[in-house]
Amino acid sequence: MRAEDRFFRFEEDFRDPFSRDRDRILHCGSFRRLEYKTQVFLNHEGDYFRTRLTHSLEVSQIARTLCRTLGLNETLAEAIALAHDLGHTPFGHVGGDMLDTLLKRDGLVNGFEHNFQSFRVLTKLEKRYRDFDGLNLTYATLEGVLKHSYPYEKSFMPDWVKESFRMDYHPSIEAMVVDHADEIAYTSHDIDDGIKYELIDFDILYEEELPQIVKRAVEREGVGEKEPIFRHRFVAALIKLLVEDFIAESSKRLKSYLPQDGPLCSSIAASMPKPVGFSPKMASLLKRLKRLLGEKLYRHMEIVGKMHAGKECVKALYRAFSEDENLLPLSRRESLHSRRRERVIADYIASMTDRYAIKIYHELYGYRL
Repeated sequence: MRAEDRFFRFEEDFRDPFSRDRDRILHCGSFRRLEYKTQVFLNHEGDYFRTRLTHSLEVSQIARTLCRTLGLNETLAEAIALAHDLGHTPFGHVGGDMLDTLLKRDGLVNGFEHNFQSFRVLTKLEKRYRDFDGLNLTYATLEGVLKHSYPYEKSFMPDWVKESFRMDYHPSIEAMVVDHADEIAYTSHDIDDGIKYELIDFDILYEEELPQIVKRAVEREGVGEKEPIFRHRFVAALIKLLVEDFIAESSKRLKSYLPQDGPLCSSIAASMPKPVGFSPKMASLLKRLKRLLGEKLYRHMEIVGKMHAGKECVKALYRAFSEDENLLPLSRRESLHSRRRERVIADYIASMTDRYAIKIYHELYGYRL
């Protein structure tokens, strides 16, 4: 065999399938655009705020740690975590909510949903191959992204998707780990961002039992609340608390699943309890903490005001593109021959970063948000 033949064979085979999935996700345009998409705070408001990109990286890190400790497939979890937010619009959830409203108003009963949009990005909207659409990912990775949140089956999913991905079954255990890693990441880091910019404070958080536990953990480290690093130690202690509880509880649950089904199992009926998760006490405390954040942070006047501006931007862009399709890029206009105009417009807007959406809005309407 020639040396160059050996080289090309090695080039094709040296990565395992989930490593290839991860790398294809990392190198796609949709992943790079996450850098300038809102997590909670508008991206252009400050350089400290987390974005969809930093959030995805944080979810990936936590998911990898959990899977490694539990003996699961770390690389599969990493691929799912990196891809799970690719379908998000600019301006966070409110951008997606506005697109959903506009599409349904215009007769597309399926509307817009960011988890399914992430699946569409991976299977249809990214163009990397001559003969087919999408990134050519494994079933397990696509299933993990599609079934990111429970319950899995939604009315907007086409029949072929429901049949192919068996919505009456849980996804892989790794996908369930990513779902909980996502919860750990956004809860702890939204607290970090909120306190950093003085939208919430520790006094509010200490009203709940969970932060009191974290406070005691921080105090054991000898860090006082007045010290500059206290916020960082607080968030680190919260993550550690949630991770330790998840590992302890999941280790017990997995004993009844892994010997028979194996780590990559996706044959557990959705009616059955998940084989991983938080303890009942921690799940209850985390629910209370998230409710507190909903009341004090996500509905804060400054956040609501910025999100309202984001919604109006999405609404205005949708109206402009609907009135004059020549405002769309050529590649998008070419899609109008095979797909509904409203869906083409929604896909284009969903792909935008915050700053690009605002730039186009300014160019079309002549004033800034």
